[in-house]
Order: sequence, then structure tokens, then C-alpha cells
Amino acid sequence: MAKRRSDPRSWGDATKLVRGGLDRSKHGETSEALFLNSGFVYDEPETAEKRFAGEDEGYVYGRYGNPTVTMFEERLALLEGAEACYALASGMASVFGALACQLTAGDHLVSSKALFGSCYQIVTSILPRFGIRTTLVDGKDLNAWKDAITPDTKCVFLETPSNPTLEAIDLEAVCGLARARGATVVVDNIFATPILQRPLAYGADVIVYSGTKHIDGQGRVLGGAIMSTRAFKNELLKPFLRHTGPSISPFNAWVLLKGLETLKLRVEAQSHAAQQVAEALQGMKGVTRVLYPHLDSHPQAALCRKQMKLGGTMVTFEVEVEGGKKKAFDLLRNLAIIDISNNLGDAKSLMTHPASTTHRNLGPEARAAMGITDGMLRLSVGLEDTADLIADLKQAMAS
Repeated sequence: MAKRRSDPRSWGDATKLVRGGLDRSKHGETSEALFLNSGFVYDEPETAEKRFAGEDEGYVYGRYGNPTVTMFEERLALLEGAEACYALASGMASVFGALACQLTAGDHLVSSKALFGSCYQIVTSILPRFGIRTTLVDGKDLNAWKDAITPDTKCVFLETPSNPTLEAIDLEAVCGLARARGATVVVDNIFATPILQRPLAYGADVIVYSGTKHIDGQGRVLGGAIMSTRAFKNELLKPFLRHTGPSISPFNAWVLLKGLETLKLRVEAQSHAAQQVAEALQGMKGVTRVLYPHLDSHPQAALCRKQMKLGGTMVTFEVEVEGGKKKAFDLLRNLAIIDISNNLGDAKSLMTHPASTTHRNLGPEARAAMGITDGMLRLSVGLEDTADLIADLKQAMAS
């Protein structure tokens, strides 16, 4: 007798993360099956013909789809509240795919200027090579968005909170401006995760993630995902991504699928810890500024609290501006528990110096425009005892 099932859309987030998209094979395995194959066979030549014609929903080739990948896509889409999900090999493949699949020569893209380094390169260097016009704006300034988004604008791209300055953008307002002009809104939601922020609820059209970060959460594999409507996936994403080939491996998709099971537990615990760490940093000698979305001192605290359930796992702070790089490097080398790494969202706490790593290639002028100083450090708070992390920061600062 087949097991009765309720509507997955009615489940709570925790249930969705454990059981969403589950598709057991005939063997009835408890853990999701890992299908490590590149191709598929067909019982009849007519079956192959129908699948290639799109008349049969079965699988064709690893680059086009895989049962393990499908489970990951369906589970993440269910959590996000999106109609469809397309999994890719990395977060940057997701960003580029979400933009390039809909833009052609002569189109206009408007983007916030506070971006992750590689996203900035895509917007300011790579896309313009193909004749795509781009305009950067101060994401905090609604008037700047109003002036930049015109009837010619095809797409709007933004990340909120931004990397590494944790600037917030008013999603409802910007999405409303874009919708009035007929532009598609693509949101990089990597820092907030779907646990803390749901951009679709504010009018966004497409959401991108790096599964490498919080979704994996343990520094094991690369992966990415694009959330959208079914029409966007079928009409724009599939034709572009299937033929350009940034497909995710089934093994990586399986690891990310298992990572989703604990995503809510990890992100909520790390966010509570990050809040305490940020509060402790505010009182440390030598720390000149602390940026954290749910601190009262954050310049957009009210907006952050409106859009995000918690403040997130990331804390950015500055040591003294004079001799900032040396002081930042000295702090990094004196850490005893927190690791130096440019990754984030991990179970282990990680810290990096953005000006010399993730945002190095932007150059000093672009970094200054984003507010990234030589004394700025970005901390991804993990799952260690919060008291140990605060003690480590204190001793590193004192040293």
C-alpha cells in the first residue's frame, strides 16, 4: 500500500527541508539516492525520440538533468516558495546564467554597486563585452534607482545584504520601480538565505544562491541554484544553460541536498551567535566600526529588521583606519580559533580581509565607492561556542 502524503506546500520550513522533493527508488532507501551516471538508456527508440522532443519527462543526459539533482531543485524551490529551481555548478554560474540567459546586445542592466567581487566583474566587465549596457547605482538611494531604471531597462540586479559591507536595499520599493518599467529583478540572496529573507514575497522575479555557502555549510562542495517561475526556467534558462554546460555534478547536488536538512538549524543558531559577537565587538578597544543588520547602530536597521527575520551569520567590522591593513593582518595572524578563509556560511567561523582577497581585483577606487577600507574585516560566524569566539577576538585584538 502506498504511503499517504499531504501537500508539501502546507508543511513548515523544517519539514520541507527534510522531506521536500523526496523521490525514493524501488529499493525504498531512507537517505536520498545518489545517481552517479552521465547518461540514460531507453526501452524503445520511440522513447528516446519523445524525450528529446520534450514529450516525455524522463531523463536524457547528465547535463540536462539527473534524479538526485531534481530532488535538490525541488526541495530548494519548495522552501523558497518558487515555482522552479535550476541547479548549477557554482554560485557564480548561477549569477551569470540568470543574467546572460535574458540579456542580448543593446539591452540595459541596472545594478547596485555594492557587490561581491566576481559579481562586480560580470556586471562591469564581462556583460559589456557582449554589447550589454550597464548602470551602477547606490543601492540605498531610491532616487538613484528611479533615475537609472528606464523603459529601456531589461533587468535589475542586486544583492542584499551586500558583501562585505552588509548594505540593505529596499526590496519592495526597487521591485516596484522595476515592475513599472517592465524589468526583471534578479536578487542575490546568498547572505540572508531563504531562512531569513524571501525576496519573491517583495516582488523579485529571480533569486540566485551559491550552494557552496550556507546550503552546504561545511566547506565540502561547490554548487549554485536559480529560483524562478516555470516559464522563466523553461523558456530562458534551459535553452541557455543546457547548451553552455554549467551543470552540477550529482554528487555535489546530493551533498547540498543533505545540507538542506540542517540549513534552518544552522542559520538560526549562527545568526543568534553573530548578533552576540557583533554586540561584543562594539565594545572592543581598537574596533572603530561594526556592521551587522540587526544592530541598532546599523544605518538601515529598521529596513533590515523588516526584511530579515534575524540579522544573519555575517559580521563586518573595521579596526583603526590609520595603518588599517597592518592592524587587520595582525589581528588575523593572532586568531587562535577563527580561521582565515574567504569562504562563508560554514560551520567553522571564518574571517577574511576583503580588500586583499574577495574584492582585490576591483581596484582602490571601486572599493572606496563601496565603502571597503583596508581596515575592514568580514567574519562568518560558525557553530562554535559563542563565548569562545568572543574570547578569541578579544585576545587577537589585545595582541
